[in-house]
Amino acid sequence: MSLCRFQFLATAAAFLALAGCSATKPGPAAPSVGPALFREAASATGLVFAHQTGAKGDFEMPEIMGAGVALLDMDGDGDLDVYLVQSVGPGKLYRNDLVPSGKLTFTDVTAGSGITYVGYGIGAATGDIDQDGDLDLLITGYGSRALYRNDGAGKFTEVPLPPPPVPHQWSSSASFFDYDRDGRLDLVILSYVNFTREGNKKCQAPTGEPDYCTPRAYASVAARIYHNEGGRFTDVTTKAGLDQALGPGLGVSAADLNGDGWPDLFVANDTAANHIWINQHNGTFKQLGIESGAAYSEDGLAKAGMGVAVGDYDQDGDDDLFVVNLMREGSTLYRNEGPAPNGWPTFLDVTRATGLYPITFAFTGFGTDWFDYDNDGALDLFIANGAVTLREEQRGKPRPFRERNLLIRGDGRGKFTDQSAAAGPALAVDEISRGAAFGDLDNDGDTDIVVTSNGGPARLLLNETPRQNYLQIKLEAPVTAGALVTVYREDLRPLLRRMHTDSSYASASDARLQFGLGDKPVISRIEVQWPNGARQTFPAPAAVNRVVTLQPSGPAKR
Repeated sequence: MSLCRFQFLATAAAFLALAGCSATKPGPAAPSVGPALFREAASATGLVFAHQTGAKGDFEMPEIMGAGVALLDMDGDGDLDVYLVQSVGPGKLYRNDLVPSGKLTFTDVTAGSGITYVGYGIGAATGDIDQDGDLDLLITGYGSRALYRNDGAGKFTEVPLPPPPVPHQWSSSASFFDYDRDGRLDLVILSYVNFTREGNKKCQAPTGEPDYCTPRAYASVAARIYHNEGGRFTDVTTKAGLDQALGPGLGVSAADLNGDGWPDLFVANDTAANHIWINQHNGTFKQLGIESGAAYSEDGLAKAGMGVAVGDYDQDGDDDLFVVNLMREGSTLYRNEGPAPNGWPTFLDVTRATGLYPITFAFTGFGTDWFDYDNDGALDLFIANGAVTLREEQRGKPRPFRERNLLIRGDGRGKFTDQSAAAGPALAVDEISRGAAFGDLDNDGDTDIVVTSNGGPARLLLNETPRQNYLQIKLEAPVTAGALVTVYREDLRPLLRRMHTDSSYASASDARLQFGLGDKPVISRIEVQWPNGARQTFPAPAAVNRVVTLQPSGPAKR
């Protein structure tokens, strides 16, 4: 959150630092040439939703931070349904009626679904906690959270979670992952700051106007980790060591960051050093953010990390880290340099070298992820933007925190260009965007995006990019989160994707893996490293431009 505001009793040094920190106005995207790459279709498809902040002029921090979205096939019919988190009032569950109708339409099925959470909602996460083949749903929030088990037909039953250490615990993003490789998904829930409404602090913009505080106004809190003991979750935070480093956590991803076959955690902290929790294979974690090179930016600053994306953007066979930050900070891309001799991961900040710094400098990012929007095989980025403090050029306007979103194209060789203009009017709208979830909602072979806005409508960005070859892979196993899938192509570098629904900001994405194949769709083989460490090779599929289901015992195509 913003360094462009200060609190009473600030030191003289803090005033000097803030003096040059006025908001930077993002320039308009260049005029679009050719057909738009994305089309906004929320209202047209029935995905009608408006987020409510409950703001009453007191500038309470939770008001500006929500909310997220989850994509999941709740009823097993082969299309993605949508859960939208609400902060004031109940969230909404929308059934996708693409199957069997053949038309992308959404129906509100919240009533009777069993999802009864009514709290100050912030985010959502998904994972198959009972190994029955369907995704279950976690809702995070300020002062409350709820976990719901899916029966596979779109009905949910609440599963108790241990109470948080304090009743006002503020949970943000979360991830389901099998940290001890026992065949059951465990759960990590980030905690933001120790905020209470009774202790709400009065903060100001440099101009003296009331504004939202930075997280530095409040004490940081430890993330909580819960062990899955056959459907019952036990808080093992102290045992696992996650209370040894505190931070205002907003973005989380579980991934094997040092290549040892065990899932680690990357946590983006807001105005504090990022955390990398390395799995010690014995139920504990070691925090190595500084040692790994991903705690700070290349100029030695702890930036205001919000959303995260983990993926192999340079196609060298390991996952790299991307973090979105505050305006005038620019996003941060940490390239994975491989493990050090001692087994620690090593990362290098290559943001400026890749061209990402000037593209992202004027924006405050939240939801984000790597995805191949044009199916050319190279990973691209989408960033949902929205300020958290008053933007100078919007002074006097209602809710002056609006920004446009970004579509950034990767060339597969380590360079990025801004393609937001080509995306069309769907990305030209200024809103206070927050969550972003990625998946093929219309089952046409490319990745679409659902974006939420703080105090505004949800947006459905349908991908209209000219068709290229692709392969979608669905994994079926007792545990699939964290599986690494490599598609080998003739005369081209392999494509690595990690099965995950986490990352972004407070949101959950499609569990299917998308592989863009461009104009050279010849595959030689597919390799899967399952979450338990087992490796398996599958023959090339009989055809591409389809969904292929892989199981530990062998492939079953459809």
